[in-house]
Amino acid sequence: MLKSFRMLLPYARRYRRALSRGVGALVVKDLLGAVMPLLIGKAVDSLHGGFRLEILLWLAVALAVISALKGLFQYWMRVIIIGVSRDIEYDLRNDFFERLVWLSPDFYSRYRTGDIMARATNDLNAVRMMLGPAVMYWSETMLTLVLALVVMLSVDWRLTLFALVPAPLVSLAVVVFGRRIHDRFEKIQAMFSEISNRVQENLSSVRVLRAYVQEEAELEQFSRLNRDYITENIRLARISSMFMPMLQSMIGFTFLLVLWGGGARLLEGKISIGGFVMFNTYMGMLIWPMIAMGWVVNLMQRGKASLERFGEILEARPSIAAPESPRAFGNDARGEIELRGVGVQYPSGWALRGVDIRIPPGATVALVGHTGCGKSTMVSLVPRLLDPTEGIVLVDGIDLRECDPSQLRRMIGFVPQETFLFTATLGENIAFGVPDATTEQIRWAAEAAGLGSDIAGFPAGYDTVIGERGITLSGGQKQRAAIARAILRNPKILILDDALSSVDTITEERILGELAGLMKDRTTVLISHRVSTARHADVIYVLQRGAIVESGTHDQLLAAGGYYADLYQKQLIEEELEAI
Repeated sequence: MLKSFRMLLPYARRYRRALSRGVGALVVKDLLGAVMPLLIGKAVDSLHGGFRLEILLWLAVALAVISALKGLFQYWMRVIIIGVSRDIEYDLRNDFFERLVWLSPDFYSRYRTGDIMARATNDLNAVRMMLGPAVMYWSETMLTLVLALVVMLSVDWRLTLFALVPAPLVSLAVVVFGRRIHDRFEKIQAMFSEISNRVQENLSSVRVLRAYVQEEAELEQFSRLNRDYITENIRLARISSMFMPMLQSMIGFTFLLVLWGGGARLLEGKISIGGFVMFNTYMGMLIWPMIAMGWVVNLMQRGKASLERFGEILEARPSIAAPESPRAFGNDARGEIELRGVGVQYPSGWALRGVDIRIPPGATVALVGHTGCGKSTMVSLVPRLLDPTEGIVLVDGIDLRECDPSQLRRMIGFVPQETFLFTATLGENIAFGVPDATTEQIRWAAEAAGLGSDIAGFPAGYDTVIGERGITLSGGQKQRAAIARAILRNPKILILDDALSSVDTITEERILGELAGLMKDRTTVLISHRVSTARHADVIYVLQRGAIVESGTHDQLLAAGGYYADLYQKQLIEEELEAI
């Protein structure tokens, strides 16, 4: 538990001054509260010794003033401490998102989106409740208990022992129920993550869901998850509901003991009526703290369970990061790419093995091969989205493990196989990598990607909001928008991972023609299943089962009569059949 809370210490230190003021207000408020029963006891004793109006009025005014001051300091206590908990929540949320942004792609293969969202919302809220109300009421309870016990012991230590008889039972109940609440809430949070992930997947795949008429099946599945979640919450509520009445029963039993013992002491003349009233007033002051303790334990255990889940993300470290003293590429970067004995192994097996390639600066290279042969894995090595299991990858002679990934990626325009567009305008999506791009530059990139004529038909042109993941665009339009986004960065290395698969061959030829001028000045890597895309490359590499089996120009590979020649013949037949 201490390890979990240690993670919060840096955040608490940032607000130590505000916390000091909040704790100061809490102490003053409790001290003022501890004085009030003393005044009440004096008032009762003064009445017993003879009625004097001036003394009674003085005590009444003093009680009113102390009550007003107590309320004022209680107000500042809550404002400051709850405010600090909100500030820490703000910092935690920012750090959580920053961690997610910098984590390597392999992290997202282990954690589902819905689970991450649940930790960022539900778990973070539980942590805030622990930092704010729980810590505040725990501190208030402890201080009130100490102050009350000090005065109660000074009045009659024997009677105080009567009041402390149930204390061991209260401690035992806190330990037992606290552990059960923690375990139950941890399970509930995991179930909430499952529900969040299910919703996220259904919303992202709503078209597939409807196409396969699986609405009822998904509703039934969600209903089952929701029902299990509610059932587990009800079980937690039952545990919490048993905890609170048990504490109240112990409090009631304590009052009976105090009344019995105190009454006997009063009859014996060992304690005055005012002292007895004061003693019972202090007992009344302890009722709320003892009841609040059950609520606090509940919040603390919930917060601890959530903090452990939340901390998993904050403590995660990117598998790909810059070394302490990274090597810089400089302003004269050429874009030369070299792979030496590269192999990449996934849990399912080797995706690449023994790959040796050198791509000169400014060359255009095409990678061709069947699905799953390792093409996308190979190009993912260049921007260092993953590191090779064996061998080295170099850009301009620099081992990529020795460079800063951020500087490297600024040199690269990468269009991945799965196109992603943000819920923003088309112009904002194209300018994503160049925030200060002008309208003319955005327009030039769109024209070069073959998207200009399409945008002319949009109602708001470049200001058209394209919806979540570009849902209002066709597949080809999304791919061309991604190409425009890549070339707008004016990269030294341009990687197109099957970026023209959603356009027809005529549009493909037109786009490649527009890009031809850009490709001359930069190193370009093309991945495609179409020979028409690869045929104009300076060198074509053919991959099979993670290894390079053929390489050469289009004409050389046709003459060799291997896999590439077979692929070319099949695609010629397909085109002839489509033309009929």
